[in-house]
Amino acid sequence: MSTFFAYAVLFCYLVNPICSIVQLKSGSSSFPDSPARFSRGLNGSIICGGLRLADPLDACSSLLNEVEYSDAESATIALIVRGKCAFEEKIRNAQEAGFRAAIVYDDQRNHNLISMMGNPEGIRIYAVFVSNVAGEILREHAQAVGDECCIISVLDETAWTVLVISFISVLAVMSLLATIFFTYNHWRTSKKTKPVVDVKVFDILPSITFGSQNLISHIGETCVICLEDYKYGENLKVLPCQHDFHASCVKSWLTKWATFCPICKHDIRT
Repeated sequence: MSTFFAYAVLFCYLVNPICSIVQLKSGSSSFPDSPARFSRGLNGSIICGGLRLADPLDACSSLLNEVEYSDAESATIALIVRGKCAFEEKIRNAQEAGFRAAIVYDDQRNHNLISMMGNPEGIRIYAVFVSNVAGEILREHAQAVGDECCIISVLDETAWTVLVISFISVLAVMSLLATIFFTYNHWRTSKKTKPVVDVKVFDILPSITFGSQNLISHIGETCVICLEDYKYGENLKVLPCQHDFHASCVKSWLTKWATFCPICKHDIRT
């Protein structure tokens, strides 16, 4: 069950990569987010601080906000709207303005969360992406003096590593089981469809007793199926091609494996 859960969570991550949430410190609202691929990672931690609107809101130029960057637990978080320039440019401008984290919200409604891409070199702040609805709500709170929010890590990178390993393990086991199943199914199907001789047809084949006078025309002394020499009094079966075998050996051959003579390959049905 735990492996299945890991597989399901990883699948959801691939469809919509959420591993943290943005929550108003008052606890009134929380929103899923998608961390930037190029920013500093939370790795199981939490960052809280005052939420302020970037000026300009799109953060495509140097911000007019005056914020002193701090590594303290409580700092200032910039709220930025998507569009007009690259995500990396927005985050670098927020960092240069002194923000410790940045929340970029979508400029369009009903869009899925995306992973912001960029060059990680020199990026020291946290950055996440939220939906348009979340952004509009956060924007209202950012305009209120003293309102704060937190970016909370839900699942750190180590946990994702475990999930990836679990996913690969499940995939490997499923592949192995599928291979075994299809191999067995093919073997069973081919066995069922293999042409064999009906027992009733076999029973009407001529029978002779080794050592009797009827064996004059049959010079074989060894059954080529089991490679055992014939013994006096043993029951033999003679095929239409005049080759003889132990009755039990050739019965198994014809009713389970093939319809032809083991020696000359003559099909007894023709």
